[in-house]
Amino acid sequence: MLEEAVQKKIDTKTKPQGALGKLETLARQVALIQGTTSPVLRKPTILVFAGDHGIAAEGVSAYPQEVTAQMVKNFLAGGAAINVFCAQNGIALKVIDAGVREDLPSHPSLVSAKVDYGTKNFRSVPAMTKGQMEEALSKGREALRQVSGEGCTVVGFGEMGIGNTSSASLLMSLVGRFPLEQCVGRGTGLTESQLLAKKKILAECVAFHGPMESPEQILQTFGGFEIAQMCGAMEEAAEHGMVLMVDGFIASCAFLVAVSREPRIRRQAIFCHASAEAGHRHLLEFLGADPLLSLDLRLGEGSGCALAYPLIRNAVGFLNDMASFASAGVSSHEE
Repeated sequence: MLEEAVQKKIDTKTKPQGALGKLETLARQVALIQGTTSPVLRKPTILVFAGDHGIAAEGVSAYPQEVTAQMVKNFLAGGAAINVFCAQNGIALKVIDAGVREDLPSHPSLVSAKVDYGTKNFRSVPAMTKGQMEEALSKGREALRQVSGEGCTVVGFGEMGIGNTSSASLLMSLVGRFPLEQCVGRGTGLTESQLLAKKKILAECVAFHGPMESPEQILQTFGGFEIAQMCGAMEEAAEHGMVLMVDGFIASCAFLVAVSREPRIRRQAIFCHASAEAGHRHLLEFLGADPLLSLDLRLGEGSGCALAYPLIRNAVGFLNDMASFASAGVSSHEE
């Protein structure tokens, strides 16, 4: 049985059993995802999905909506935190235009997958049509197939979109059945009065649309194009037997929708960090996730994935390259 073989390989390395702690858990998970005692991480890639949100018009973000496109251009110019962290750790970066409000210049690192120029304002209408939601899910899958076809076996998920903490908070609340109060945070840095206003607006949005049950209906009503594309890409990655690196609050909310549609993908996800956004720790607990890092990050962009990747790489490294008691001629505890 594979699980027993992997555990035996871990336990017979030249160390006390369990001495590498969570790295052992991580190594075992990656081995089981890939179905081998000798897993390989090839062409690590982070996908940053970008999209604008109609709800931003309600003042739920500390930044103007124009920042989405400006930051995407910054990614493409190599000037953002995610660029620095990917370069430090040998990770490829692709930016997916899922629904930015303006047309973006062509670039080798940009994938054009625009569904529309931002979602509608869900304070008065659903964020997207059913057709747009299905298109977003499909385009996310397509973006993932592209990197899988290039040989990638480990993929991280990040995002950019002014207003998307509002969207994610509602997805968490309605799909995970959390009180809205537990899900809404400061996002990009709201003041106390702005946070209270954000909570009031989002509660009004829930009341306006009324009760709903299916994750698809909730995603269509309150989601973002970048969040929907992340869902589709996560589901596709699981089908390809890839290791999924999940970033912070927004990416975890996208994962919540994805796992509610495809429960089997849970075993393939590595949660990279616990963010400073209010609802993230509640969501991680709900998902039974044990995040690798806790650095009070609240940036998005897949930054937590890039920072956590070296831990994943080292977990696989010890599993594959560390000597066993037998090969090193070292007496084991049993001996």
